Amino acid sequence: MTKSNDVATPRVVESDLSVGRVLRSPALLTRECLAGTITALALIPEVISFSVIAGVDPKVSLVASVVLCLTLSILGGRPAMVTAAAGSVALVIGPMVHAHGVEYILPAVVMGGIIQILFGLAGLSRMMRYIPRSVMLGFVNALGVLIFFAQVPHVWGQSPLVWVFFAATLAIVLLLPRVLKSVPSPLVAIVVVTAVALLMGYRVPNVSDEGPMSAGLPDFNHLMVPLNLQTLQIIWPTALSIAFVGLMESLLTAKLVDDITDTPSSKRRESWALGVANIFAGFYGGIAGCAMIGQTIVNVELGKARSRVSTVAAGLVLLLLVTGLSQIMAQIPMVVLAAIMMVVAVKTVNWHSLQPATLKRMPWSETLVMVLTVIVTVWTGNLALGVLAGVIVAIMLFARRIAHVIHAQRSLSEDGESVRYLVRGPLFFASSNDLFEHFDYAHDPKNVTIDLTHAQIWDASSVAALDAIEYRYQRYGTQVTIEGLDDRSNDFHRRLTGNLG
Repeated sequence: MTKSNDVATPRVVESDLSVGRVLRSPALLTRECLAGTITALALIPEVISFSVIAGVDPKVSLVASVVLCLTLSILGGRPAMVTAAAGSVALVIGPMVHAHGVEYILPAVVMGGIIQILFGLAGLSRMMRYIPRSVMLGFVNALGVLIFFAQVPHVWGQSPLVWVFFAATLAIVLLLPRVLKSVPSPLVAIVVVTAVALLMGYRVPNVSDEGPMSAGLPDFNHLMVPLNLQTLQIIWPTALSIAFVGLMESLLTAKLVDDITDTPSSKRRESWALGVANIFAGFYGGIAGCAMIGQTIVNVELGKARSRVSTVAAGLVLLLLVTGLSQIMAQIPMVVLAAIMMVVAVKTVNWHSLQPATLKRMPWSETLVMVLTVIVTVWTGNLALGVLAGVIVAIMLFARRIAHVIHAQRSLSEDGESVRYLVRGPLFFASSNDLFEHFDYAHDPKNVTIDLTHAQIWDASSVAALDAIEYRYQRYGTQVTIEGLDDRSNDFHRRLTGNLG
């Protein structure tokens, strides 16, 4: 039993982890910087591969990632979330580049950034609350699948030596934390396996095989196309895709980190800050981005980072690697980074949601939405499309379910001269049509009272349905009285009744 005079160790929460607090604590500063270092190393192969999808030089994506990471570290609304040149954004930029050329990237990225700024300033990020939990679970599980299978080519079909390095990396990442917690195990794995490969002269696929790693920084980008209607016609579909794909992925990732760390974030600030960062990246770097979900998990789960210091460190380390240490970075075996990301993928999946006992208890509609989100995301390779499909199906199933929540209890008076219908449930466009079918128009007496004490009117469709009910009764010479409305519903009904045609 704990003694009453024992002093409990205070739990460090996000409000305690301000930048100032981290800088004053050597232990916290070390933890945040090491987490940022791992994250920077985990960014490299993925960012390079995304540059191939977008049709741009790998250096463009790496420098843009530095700009994005550092800008969001300062302006963003979610501390410890990693933002860089992402695959989802590369997917929407790629077709435009292949069709019209790289010179259209800058205006498309700038236009997309402006849309994101307007989205954030208008407070539209509040729409995130309408994404159901089943879609979020599908998003997380699909993310785990995509991260895992993206690493498989770096391991499967490779030489026995690659498999040895793979096993060694897994052993270090999974077992080292049991004996040493002060240094992140993924960083140890990267250093140890890379050192062994270099010292022993082993030749295995490394980062340099993913793309050229020349040192130095690029110049600022300049507009190379005229700002006219033709350019606008080319870039606006891509700009919209950049804006909304980036927003969706960043806001979903922010919500995921909120859940992992049990701390809130400002989605509105994250939205407009992403727009600012993308504009900066467009002019210096050259490509847009959004939150990197896998690398964010590396930062907050494996690295235990909780502050902006970690992402500043990630940006600075990535900048150092791109400029001065590019040749060293190029020697990191791909299998090491692949093994680390596979561990991240397994940790990302919500295994509880996939257990038979959980699936048995869950409503079939919730399970269907989660599975559909996973299938569409994995099939298209686009998290935004998967989430969109899941939300649409969830809305359809929800509308179908609540369309039948209206109940009308019929009570005939003792003398048989009047009847009262007690209506329960929300009246809106989906349920109003169902309400119309609850009345016995041909056999009711000449006085009908519709009691809406336990119902509310939410839209014009409900008023139109009540008007239609009254009109139907009038055909039989029946007098209808509506009562029990609250002030808001009564005002809404009085203003629209008889004026809807």
